[in-house]
Amino acid sequence: MKMGELFQSGDWKNEKHVPAIECPDSVKADEAFDVKVSIGKEIGHPNTTEHHIRWIRVYFKPEGGKFAYEVGSYEFNAHGESAEGANQGPVYTEPKVTATVKINKPGTLLASIYCNIHGLWENEAQIKVS
Repeated sequence: MKMGELFQSGDWKNEKHVPAIECPDSVKADEAFDVKVSIGKEIGHPNTTEHHIRWIRVYFKPEGGKFAYEVGSYEFNAHGESAEGANQGPVYTEPKVTATVKINKPGTLLASIYCNIHGLWENEAQIKVS
């Protein structure tokens, strides 16, 4: 089995585990822009001790390039755990990130996430450079 076979995908509007990527369709070369990745944008994802998103990873693969470059890796470590028991803790993290990036070639932004119950999920967005 290959690692890629473990990833699931779908439409983030109908599946709460698919990362929603928000970014411009086109940017100017070497000009900073925001990439937002969230889980549960249309259908809320639980954020409990028992069921939560552990991490989001964002990559950029330039058009015609062989390799993808890691933009960032974001961990979510507070899910309501505490000494008093599950979901009794004072802090919960929401699985949302914003990265500010610059690119000089068109390509594909890729996002992957890990749900502690439902495994690995992915999505992508094409971006042009003018």
